[in-house]
Amino acid sequence: MPLQIVHHPDYDAGFATSHRFPMSKYPLLMETLRARGLAGAGALNTAEPAPASWLKLAHAADYVEQVISCSVPEKIEREIGFPVGPRVSLRAQLATGGTVAAARLALRHGIACNTAGGSHHARRAQGAGFCTFNDVAVASLVLLEEGAAHNILVVDLDVHQGDGTADILGDEPRVFTFSMHGERNYPVRKIASDLDVALPDGTGDAAYVERLDSILPELSAGARWDIVFYNAGIDVHAEDRLGRLSLSDKGLRARDRMVVGHFRALGIPVCGVIGGGYSIDVPALAARHAVLFEVASGYA
Repeated sequence: MPLQIVHHPDYDAGFATSHRFPMSKYPLLMETLRARGLAGAGALNTAEPAPASWLKLAHAADYVEQVISCSVPEKIEREIGFPVGPRVSLRAQLATGGTVAAARLALRHGIACNTAGGSHHARRAQGAGFCTFNDVAVASLVLLEEGAAHNILVVDLDVHQGDGTADILGDEPRVFTFSMHGERNYPVRKIASDLDVALPDGTGDAAYVERLDSILPELSAGARWDIVFYNAGIDVHAEDRLGRLSLSDKGLRARDRMVVGHFRALGIPVCGVIGGGYSIDVPALAARHAVLFEVASGYA
């Protein structure tokens, strides 16, 4: 069976190409996956918007209603990094629903990926850092509420620390949050995950992979995880405009193989989300994001 992929055309909220958040990478990612034979009819699943009841498991009810009604205060919109109009609101609901769908597919098939997600700066009270809703936190709490999972691991390898995920899930003992990120990067004020590993600027392939290789056995020994959410942010790449680390294309692929291979060898389902990636060369971003899907397809 092919790798199960969750997508929706409205993951692209239509930002100008000059915007710091490269919205056009979402349709370009799908073009890349189709070109590489990974997005055939048997692979694609269409995301549905997350209902307010799911969103309120992770976020304050008033904030959820503000996003849905497109009435987010300007101060919060500035922290998010863009206005929350109808297309952004729909996109946030769809991307979150997409991660829930991918998680359910991963539980059924062993692995699945969302072509969006990884919005790990959205905190309980509000969004921030280009993140409106925290899809991984919502999906984790939905699975726990439904009894579909009882022990969940979040492996966040985006270059930015997963402060919002830590904020939302910090008091949830059934979810363990791990973030490995750039020490001197956003956010300035970090919120402690269950395990944080901060890397110095310029960390390259060898040091990165060696550090990760030492941590994965500790994570898998910590509990019998029912599912792993893997945030495969590509902003660790040397050419990322917001990254400050120095991984190569080869290093990205080695990282993804290490994470996916480790947990699938143990029979643990993996739900992949794409996380961050920032460049004016959007086709290059799409190609880097596609690495997760190429690697994951080898375990489908």
